[in-house]
Amino acid sequence: MDTLSRKSTPPASTNKLKEVALVFFKLGCFAFGGPAAHIAMMEDEIITKRKWMSREHFLDLIGATNLIPGPNSTEMTMHCGHERAGRRGLFVAGIAFIFPAVVITAVLAYLYVSYGNLPEVAPFLFGIKPAVLAIIASAILKLGKKAIKTTDLIVIGILVLIAALLGVHEVVALLGAGILGTLYFYLKSKASSTKAIIPVPLLFSSLLIKTSALKVFWTFLKVGAILYGSGYVLFAYLDAELVSKGWLTRTALIDAIAVGQFTPGPVLSTATFIGYQLSGFWGALAATTGIFLPSFLFVLILHPFVSKMRSSKILSYFLDTVNVAAVAVMLSVLITMGIDTLTDWRAVLIAGISAFFMFSKWKISVMWLIAGGAVLGYLLLLL
Repeated sequence: MDTLSRKSTPPASTNKLKEVALVFFKLGCFAFGGPAAHIAMMEDEIITKRKWMSREHFLDLIGATNLIPGPNSTEMTMHCGHERAGRRGLFVAGIAFIFPAVVITAVLAYLYVSYGNLPEVAPFLFGIKPAVLAIIASAILKLGKKAIKTTDLIVIGILVLIAALLGVHEVVALLGAGILGTLYFYLKSKASSTKAIIPVPLLFSSLLIKTSALKVFWTFLKVGAILYGSGYVLFAYLDAELVSKGWLTRTALIDAIAVGQFTPGPVLSTATFIGYQLSGFWGALAATTGIFLPSFLFVLILHPFVSKMRSSKILSYFLDTVNVAAVAVMLSVLITMGIDTLTDWRAVLIAGISAFFMFSKWKISVMWLIAGGAVLGYLLLLL
């Protein structure tokens, strides 16, 4: 009986993979609000609820991820999956997180190609955005407590915040802070010796190529390999790659970016929408694979180095500084989103209710917070 029982019990690795798949599929279904919000939701699910890793290591992964191309929040899912279930967990987490957005976007692409318009979702987004502010604020508070170790780091964080609010590109702000902070702390400690610096490899593709699915794949692979920044940066890349070549009209590209913004998950699901317009189902599959594939490769290469960086005194300085800078960038996103979102009493009310349930002893799941914000926003707009 014991033998049969043991045989019928799934191995621990399989259970972990299932757990990773379920967690990130759920996140993928509710991940509205952009990378800062996605990472805030991950912090709640992975660190607060499940304790898959320390908050310090989570911060290290955020800092490292911000310095490589690709969608930061999607790459963070891969790091978290790797921590929980190894290399297979990396791929399972990334695919599970991307899957809901890709399916929703593909359906919208079919409707758009067939009927020429998109469904009206603005009333629901109206309520989601203020709720997201509370989620980001909660993550900033918890990550900030762990990141801010000295007064010097507070000063660096403030400088990065100012730079980000003034429009300095986040990668420039993070990398600049990391380098200057490393030099400052190294000189301050007057260390006589350090371990060898472990290079963080970055891969850049220079592949260039109505359109075949193969051409669609190569085009989006190139974009995925060099893309830094927000949806606006993605628009500039795709405008140069698609509109200037006559593959797509600018109006269609704007609609595609809009779809990526209002569907859950990474904005790069825009690629699925565009791929379907260019070459049907196979074009959607090719574009989606092309734009996300570099991120899987980058994370696969980078992940083993992050923990090793902590063992080097110099690289530990670098990580500490980049971590504070990453929190400062999240704070700048929160401030900018707040200015754009809290434009009338209804948005302020939803943000206030969300903050109450996020910070009080009656805290509820961020998934319910997102769903509740969407419904409340819709109802308030009926007034």
